[in-house]
Amino acid sequence: MYDELEFSHCSHSKDPIIGCALEGVANVIAGIKDVSIIIHSPQGCASTVATAFDKHEIDFTRRKVGCTRLFETDIIMGASEKLAGMIREADRTFNSKAMFIVGTCSADIIGEDIDGLCREMQPEIKARLIPVMAGGFRGDSFAGIDMGLEALLPLIPKQEIKLVNKVNLILPQSNLNPTWQADLLWVKEVLREMGVDVLSVLPHNMALEELEEAGLASANILLSHDAGYKFVRKLEERHQIPFILGDVPLPVGLSNTARWLRAVGRYFGAEEKAEEIITRGEKLVVDTLRKRALMIIPRYRNCRVALSADATLGIGMVRMLFEELEMIPELVLLHSGTQEARELLVNELNELGLTPGVAFSVDGYQLKQAISEAKTDVVIGSAWEKYMAEEAGIKTSFDLLSPTNRDVYMDRAYFGYEGMLNMLEVFGNDWERSYRSKAINWEQFA
Repeated sequence: MYDELEFSHCSHSKDPIIGCALEGVANVIAGIKDVSIIIHSPQGCASTVATAFDKHEIDFTRRKVGCTRLFETDIIMGASEKLAGMIREADRTFNSKAMFIVGTCSADIIGEDIDGLCREMQPEIKARLIPVMAGGFRGDSFAGIDMGLEALLPLIPKQEIKLVNKVNLILPQSNLNPTWQADLLWVKEVLREMGVDVLSVLPHNMALEELEEAGLASANILLSHDAGYKFVRKLEERHQIPFILGDVPLPVGLSNTARWLRAVGRYFGAEEKAEEIITRGEKLVVDTLRKRALMIIPRYRNCRVALSADATLGIGMVRMLFEELEMIPELVLLHSGTQEARELLVNELNELGLTPGVAFSVDGYQLKQAISEAKTDVVIGSAWEKYMAEEAGIKTSFDLLSPTNRDVYMDRAYFGYEGMLNMLEVFGNDWERSYRSKAINWEQFA
């Protein structure tokens, strides 16, 4: 069993690393191509929505976003007419099939009845109006993702027929890999090898028609441990689409990739193909490390590690660090705290016989305090944790996750066998940099 950390002076968040519910809702909507978004908010909230489009790498020419640009007088007097005018203008301008009307903190404070307004206006608006209240008081960005997915449920009609070996992939973007698209591509490719087709990716680069077809799938695969559990269970309840692979970590590292692939193979009757992929992948890792990283295990053996990550990558990395790199996880700091993630982490730690300090839903203050007080040799996280490690006097840190200081031009997976090699390449380079002297006086050699 792990030792859950306690933090003093944390009655409020200091340096939050997770955005508000609006960010999560926008992250979902931005993955659908033929819809528009109206934000009922001051103009600053538009930057939060822009971040969601950035996550999906959608340029400005393809974004259909309107903002009511609320002022102090609107907050005091109410702004329903302003919102109604914005909806009419956006309907004429954007000509989209559906329009999400998103209320923010300001709309929450003044008690705007966005649901009622949408019902009243729907007969005069060509686009289907979908109201979502996403005030930051309602939760963080992970809660917002769940709110956004909840709003999609009415758009998925019930289908009596299910297509054999067709799956929905859900929330590939809820992942701190700076190029998570490569993880999505890896999942699609291994599924295709096992005779399984991806029907819909919810929600990334998809049309409304794909969303409407999602009810035909024979299984749902959730690619996140941070959000989406409520959504897949409602799809299971309302549409009889089984939620599979929920009891194993995502495919991070050798052991967890093999476990995940074998679970897919068992479910779809493709055990032989799964074993073929595993054998090929493990050979790739072993051959590559033999040729180019002979010192990798002795280098990392018994290093005490502080791991700061989302649950999606973090839970899988624990086994990789301990079993495959022979590191000792002393701290596991996860950005979210779903019950499912907690249970999955407990199972992993119990199987491995580990008792690290653990914290869920951490903010920046808690991260810094935990890293500063722990006696660790290495910190694994993002650029943020790298700076914290430097302040704490920890010599080595791996800038692996988003936000990162690295220039990234090509998508590189963290899932699967090549994904493990990609992570180890980051580890290796950061290790070498940390031991290069910054104090050599070169003049003495002149």
